[in-house]
Amino acid sequence: MGMTIGEKIIARAAKVDEVHAGEIHTIEVDRLMSNDGTTHLTIDMYHNDLKHPKIADKDKIVFIMDHNVPAENPKTAQAHRKMRNFAKEHGIALYEGKGVCHQIMVENYVCPGEFIMGADSHTCTYGALGAFGTGIGCTDFLYAMVTGQSWVLVPETIRFELTGKLRKGVYARDLMLTIIGMVGANGCNYKVMEFAGEGAHNLDIDERLVLCNLAVEAGAKTGIVEPDEKVAEYLESRGRKAENMFVSDEDAVFEKVYHINLDEIEPVVARPHQIDDVVPADGVGDVRIDEAFLGSCNNGRIEEFRVAASILKGKKVSDHVRFIIAPASNEVYIQALDEGLIDIFLDAGAMVMNSNCSVCWGSCQGVIGEGEVLISTGTRNFKGRAGHPDSFVYLGSAATVTASAIAGKIVTAKEDEE
Repeated sequence: MGMTIGEKIIARAAKVDEVHAGEIHTIEVDRLMSNDGTTHLTIDMYHNDLKHPKIADKDKIVFIMDHNVPAENPKTAQAHRKMRNFAKEHGIALYEGKGVCHQIMVENYVCPGEFIMGADSHTCTYGALGAFGTGIGCTDFLYAMVTGQSWVLVPETIRFELTGKLRKGVYARDLMLTIIGMVGANGCNYKVMEFAGEGAHNLDIDERLVLCNLAVEAGAKTGIVEPDEKVAEYLESRGRKAENMFVSDEDAVFEKVYHINLDEIEPVVARPHQIDDVVPADGVGDVRIDEAFLGSCNNGRIEEFRVAASILKGKKVSDHVRFIIAPASNEVYIQALDEGLIDIFLDAGAMVMNSNCSVCWGSCQGVIGEGEVLISTGTRNFKGRAGHPDSFVYLGSAATVTASAIAGKIVTAKEDEE
């Protein structure tokens, strides 16, 4: 029996010839990532709950401060200090003020075929480069940090066979929200979402990051795009080698296969308060907004910034809208500066933040109040995600968010042009 991409990666990590869905294996973890959301809790357990604390391999661990940066209160400041001190004491790589954790990992670390665990649910992002990334809690992170190992129940794989190309004005975010709307927020619980076919290979790396990042919003263990020469080129441009470029065997077993024509995808939004309540963006109705957000580990990269700037150029943000923009990393920020995109944003009346989770996290920047409406490129829209529990979060593409910021209500970029 053949193996899927996910099964091949697990087999490599488990150092066995083959694995299949339903089996439990002990694995060697290739990398571990933790951010300021929970790292201080892991550090406390390390000091208080272990008789003989040790780090298995410091070079496999990365600490990244991104959720509340810079610190917004003394409690966060203390948690950050704890991270700094622990990282310095143990020689662990530490990033502070450099960007969102998943973007930092993709830019600097992730390689195909790796099994990576991160103390953040959107670690599934790494599948865009052909890796198996999955989120874990503090206890599992601590165990992996001190032993170098973990365990995994091999998931079933659901394959999404993509054909065609996205039309102009339609984006990977529209595609993935459409998929989540189709399968449901629990439609891929503890599954691998495998994206393959001609349509998948037509997507660039930034677009693949969007798909894999939101896989967890369908309940998936991870999302993986079948790696190809675009992955090899991306890695080589960053001084990394494209090894272990696994693809599924012809006789691999999938729980289900969906066939999706990218030519048929249209702009959509997810309505409050469920990410799978997905409707066409031009049919959402007359929804007045108070705030718009462009950023996050899902949609804060240079391609999204270029789209937003092309729509904003020569226009102004509505006088009753706060448009907050946060680059996913300093690399994105610098590139946007070099291309003049930041000038366009500021001239239009947007507010450009430092590289961090910002509004998506709903804790330190752009928090919305009772009854307010936000349209966002963030990852989630459940009650209270961006502030008051009686506020409303819609999710859309960078184009839809930007056009809405100008119009003062939810519209598509096409409607804005009209």
